[in-house]
This record gives sequence, structure tokens and C-alpha cells, in this order.
Amino acid sequence: MFQDKRAFKNDFLAKLQAMSGKSLEESTAFDKYMAVGGMIRDYISKKWVKTNDRYLEEDVKQVYYFSLEFLLGRLLGSNLLNLGFTEVCRESLVELGIDLNELENAEADAGLGNGGLGRLAACFLDSMASLGIPGHGCGIRYRYGFFEQRIVDGYQVELPDNWLRDGNVWEVRKPDKAVEIRFYGVVREEISKAKTVFVHENYESVLAVPYDTPVIGYGNNTVNTLRLWSAEAVQADFDLSSFSHGNYQKAMEYKYSVEAISQILYPDDNHYKGRELRLKQQYFFVSAGIQSIIRRYKKKNGSLRQLPEKVAIHVNDTHPVLAIPELMRILVDEEEMSWDEAWEITTATISYTNHTILSEAMEKWSTDLFKNLLPRIYMIVYEINERFCRELWDKYPGDWDRIASMAIISDDHIKMAHLAIAGSYSINGVARIHTDILKRQEMKNFFFIYPHKFNNKTNGVTHRRWLMKANPELAALITETIGNGWIDNPAEFIELLKYADDPSFKEQAANVKKRNKTVLVKMIKDKYSIDIDLESIFDVQVKRLHAYKRQLLNVFHIMDLYNRLLETPDLDIAPRTFIFGAKAAPSYFQAKTTIKLINCLAEIINKDKRIMDKIKVVFLENYRVSLAEMIFPAADVSEQISTAGKEASGTGNMKFMLNGAVTIGTMDGANIEIFEKVGPANIFTFGLTAEEVMDYYRSGGYNSHELYQNDHRLKAIIDSLVNGFFPVSAGEFINIYNSLIMHNDEFFVLKDFAAYADTQMKLDKAFRDKGKWLGMSINNIAYAGTFSSDRTIREYAKEIWGVRPLV
Repeated sequence: MFQDKRAFKNDFLAKLQAMSGKSLEESTAFDKYMAVGGMIRDYISKKWVKTNDRYLEEDVKQVYYFSLEFLLGRLLGSNLLNLGFTEVCRESLVELGIDLNELENAEADAGLGNGGLGRLAACFLDSMASLGIPGHGCGIRYRYGFFEQRIVDGYQVELPDNWLRDGNVWEVRKPDKAVEIRFYGVVREEISKAKTVFVHENYESVLAVPYDTPVIGYGNNTVNTLRLWSAEAVQADFDLSSFSHGNYQKAMEYKYSVEAISQILYPDDNHYKGRELRLKQQYFFVSAGIQSIIRRYKKKNGSLRQLPEKVAIHVNDTHPVLAIPELMRILVDEEEMSWDEAWEITTATISYTNHTILSEAMEKWSTDLFKNLLPRIYMIVYEINERFCRELWDKYPGDWDRIASMAIISDDHIKMAHLAIAGSYSINGVARIHTDILKRQEMKNFFFIYPHKFNNKTNGVTHRRWLMKANPELAALITETIGNGWIDNPAEFIELLKYADDPSFKEQAANVKKRNKTVLVKMIKDKYSIDIDLESIFDVQVKRLHAYKRQLLNVFHIMDLYNRLLETPDLDIAPRTFIFGAKAAPSYFQAKTTIKLINCLAEIINKDKRIMDKIKVVFLENYRVSLAEMIFPAADVSEQISTAGKEASGTGNMKFMLNGAVTIGTMDGANIEIFEKVGPANIFTFGLTAEEVMDYYRSGGYNSHELYQNDHRLKAIIDSLVNGFFPVSAGEFINIYNSLIMHNDEFFVLKDFAAYADTQMKLDKAFRDKGKWLGMSINNIAYAGTFSSDRTIREYAKEIWGVRPLV
């Protein structure tokens, strides 16, 4: 249909009028975007139906990927790419006087995630569809994404991310697939036919309504589904009687309390109601998803005893771990199975990915809160814990300390990671070092009991989104050089090694990078009125802002470089532009203070003519997928400088690598595997190892105050936080100062500073050797195929889920 430009234009004009009621001349860019999106959705609808019918007819095993986050970004460009319609669409629109880029920019980012966790889920969906694997996503349709970040006077200000304000052309509401979710109430036990029956009474009902989004495979006929659930009132929208009597607040109370469930991602959990809402969200989408799966399964199959042969449920981190007791509830209460039979089915159906070793992210819930909100689920978790502890007692009789440390319920809290391990058949980390840390340290007691459950699946990113779409010129150059086999088989990137020393290829790659940098320079000039040297090193750190990711270490290096330039204005360094992009969680005070620090530093440096523009600092507000697509192709340097052992994997490092940036990083997460692929000549590493960090945590011996006193460079930097150097109120940065000096620098910023600064000098020298740098860049692209999400998903499919491509 779309291969004919005349047909495309006719269909487009008809769709535009039908959807907007406007002529081409009157319509806005958003109207035109909606029309093209509507055309695509109409076009793929038959494929979508056929894909689902085929899965049902052939009775294939299907994967359901449960994640609290799906950071999709914009879909128009990626959908056109996967369908192979980008050029015919672009050319047809040009003939109508329309710029496709303008339509893509009219689309709101689907910001249903906070960072790597949600973007990984989106990449995984893309790879499953592109590989022909029957796999679907399950999550929440947040009315207001994470938040829209604005920088006001250097401070982060959070605004609602109203991404659904004008509708979403990609989704289809399915009210006939809605299911009921129950909260609160009491559970009564009674005997029926010599069996104990659990009756849930006086509960609050919530309706979970699915909105389905097609996930289009690249160059095939597969269209999988991302099902996002929206919370709606079961009863009428409001209490008419109360409204009629003037009690307007009470009339709307139930409606608002229900809709809050799918209102925002990560409500503030610093108070009881916030924690309750988070737990509500998690059970809401898990229960809805499990009920939906069971209903679909029963269309084709009878008994649920064969469920693990037809269904793989994967929980992405601890947020969806309530899938375990919810599946048990359905099997025991509704299907009337025995506990043992239900447990065997559940533990053969559910698999779990751990994404972090940070204690703050290893979820646990107060038993009082849990029991009040989810009384029947609490009973099931309690029984799981009792049986699990009896199993531990049989293995370790009398070892109360070990049993208490491993229990699912202890100290009046439910530990979700422990529940995940007990109730799943597979537990995987997301980089080799992360999995090793889980086995040897964080979960070693569990590994001793269940060594067969633990495995590693190093993360990956989709090269279709992050190279073909984000950097089409580089993608075209690669295809021209080694053919297009790399698109379906990213392992073929390795063929680029033959051209790492080829002057012509290097020159072409350099020209592509320069044009990508030009685009970013223009955007920065237009938006921030900052002039950037196109020839400078584009040194980029974009990711969630957290102390362990150590944006502060980057800032300290910039401050030191600035101090050195003030002392020696003709210091022999390459001009450098330091680019940051990050959101800080609204309640994370130190992270928000770090954003203020970066912006204060940028204000000082960018206006100081004494340093002759040798360094510039830019903080790009509202970091998101569409902005990332502009940043990665333009980057020269990828900052991956987390405290060793803290970053489970990272995926930004892979996106930078794919676009030819060179990494400076610690030996942490997937950086280690990147190092092993590209070799020490094509990456810059520094700092403590994970073993050294862990030894400090275990044995002590680190004294940040001593480092501060003995390193004059560090002392000057840290003193400037509190001595009036920055034009801010007294005490503005005192919490950062205290975290480093009074609280002994938990993430070893000061310890790694000297090594980091020295390595940056080596990087500076390498960049000025253009031939060498381009060779390093090409080497990174050549090895990037290893870090494609296609490779990761093939491993999941074969080694965890037991599913096969259906092509």
C-alpha cells in the first residue's frame, strides 16, 4: 500500500480530513502526525490480528514481560523504519510540502519510565517482535509519565508530563478485556466439600482497562502487543446522591482514589499514602496481567496444569514480583488446585531479572500495610514464607541467623527479592560482574541452595532505534561499506574492523560525526544561547542522576580543569564541551542539589573569558528518548564512571559505543565486557575495582578527610562548595560537602579523583591524534553487535523462556 506515493498521498489527505476535520492548509503539524500514525495503525491492524490468531492457532508458547516501566519514546519514526516505509513516507510528504521531521517532533515522548530499566524493556519488545518471538509487554498506562523537567535558576522543577493530553494514536482501548482488581476488605475461611475456601469480602473494586499498543517487528509480519492497564471506577463516576446534597468532594472521592493508581510513575513514598499507592500500582497491573493471560490461555487450552508449557511470565526487577502470589491465588482459590500443585506450576512459569544490588532498591513492604491492602495475597505470601523457612530449617537446623536473613517475611517486612528467588525458576543478573556479585555476595545464601536458578544475561540495546533511526547517515555508511547483513545479524558489525585503518572510511565516519555534532550545536544555541566549538571534544554524561553514578566526579574534574586554566590560560588541552542530561527523583535532595551545582558551574565557566572558551558546560533539561537520539550520534566521549560494583550493567554505554563514542569508565557493569571486546587500546579505564570497593565496605580503612587534606587540588574543589565561590546562599551545597567529608564519601568520589583526572589527560592526548581517535571509534562500532538486544533476547528465549521464533 505505502510503496505507491500517489496512493500514500491520497490516503493521507483522506485520513487527515477524517481525523481532524481540516484541510491540509488548515491542519497543524500534530494533525498531520496523527493522520500518518492513523494510516500506519490501519495498515498494520491486519498483521496485528493475524499475528495473534497465528499464536492462538499454532498454540505456541508465549512470553509476557512484566515491567513497571516501558520507556518507549516516540513511535512514528521507529514504526516507519521497521515497516520499511520511511523513504516513501518522507518523499510523499515532501511533495505535499510537509517535512516528516516536523511530524516526528510533534509526537509526545511516551515517557513511561525513569531510565535504563524502562528503556531496556522497550528494546526487548522491539527485539522480540523483530526476531519473530511471541512476546508481549505488560505494564501501566500512566496518565502523566515520570515528570517533565524544567531548569529554573539552576534548580530542577518538576511539571506533569501530560503526554496523553492530545490522545495517543498508537493505542487501542479494549474495554471488553477489562478485569476486576480487589483491594482492602477481609478474608473469611469456610469449609466447602471438605476443602477450605477463602472468601474475600468488603473489598474495594477497581476496574483495570487495557490499552494495547502494537509492537512492530523489523522487516517481518510480526506485530506483538504492549498491553498497558488503566485504572477506572467500577461504579458510576461519582456518587449522585452526595453531589445532589452539596457534598461535592465525597461525590468524586472514589473516582479520584481509583484513578490515582495509574496517574503517575513512582509516587513519592516518603509517607504512608505514597507507599500504599506504590504497592497498589504493583498489584494492580500484575493482577490484571495474570488474569488476562489466564483468560487467553483458556481459549485454547483446558487445564492450567500445562501452563508452563505454553506461558512464560518474566518479571523485570522486583516491582512485578506479586505475580507469584497472584498466580497462586488464581490456581488455589479459583482453579481449586492443591497448594503443592499450584506451587509447582507457579515456580515453573515465572522467571526474574534482578537489576540492582543497591539496598534502597531491593524492595520491602511493611506487613501491616501489605496485610491491610492485600489481605488474601498476604495470607499466600505468609504461607510461602512458612514453607520456605521449613525448607531452610531442614537444610540448616538450628541456624536461626541464616534462616532469618533469608526469610521472605522478617522484622515485620516482606522482602520482595527473596520472594522472587523462592517463587521463580530462573534468576538472572544483567552483566557478568553483576551476576557474580549476586552469587558471591548479595544472594550467596540463596545461590548455595539454588545454584541451578542463577544465570547471566548481559543487557543489550536495539541497533534499529539507536543507529538506524538515531544516526541514519552512519547506518548508511556502514551498509555501503560492509553490506546490510548487520541489520538482521548485528554480529556482522565486526566486519568494520577491516576498515579501522582505512583513510577513506575514517574520513567519511568523521564527516558523519561532524554533521551530527552540528545538529546538536544548533539545538544548544537555539535553546540555551550557548556557543559551542564544533571541533571540541563532546564529553557526555546522560543518565539518571544518582550518587553512585557519580556525576559529582565529572563535576570535580571540570572544576579542577577550570582552576588549572585560571592558573595557566595557555594550558595545552583540546577544547572540550561537557554535556549533562539527567533527571533526579523529586524527593532525592542531594541529586537535585547536584543539578544546581552543575548549572552554577556552567554559568561561571561559560561566561569567563579568561579561559578563552577552552571548556564549556551544558546541562540539557528534560532528558528523554527523543533527546537521547540527538545526543548519542554527536558524542565523542561516553562517561560511564559509576562506583565499581554498583552499576548492574548500564545500557547508555552500549548506545554510545554503537554510535562511535569512546568510553571513559570504571571496571563496572557491562563496561568490563566492553573492555574485553574492544581491548585496552580502545577504551579508557580507571579507578577502584569492585573487589577493592567491597573490601573497603567490609573492612574499613578509607578516610576521605585524609585525602581531602593531602590533595591540594581536591581541597580547593571541595572548599569551593562552602567558601562563597558559587553565587548561592550559604549552605546551598553543604549536604554535598558533608556527604564527602563528614560521612566518608560513600561512593569513593575522592578516592578515584586522581586516577580519573590522569585518565582524562590521556584521553585528551588521544583525541588530538585524529587518526588514532577515529580508529578507536570504529573499533567500538565494530564490537557493538555483541551488545545488541537481539543477542540478549535470543539468550533469554533459548536459555530461560524456552520459546522459539515463529517466522
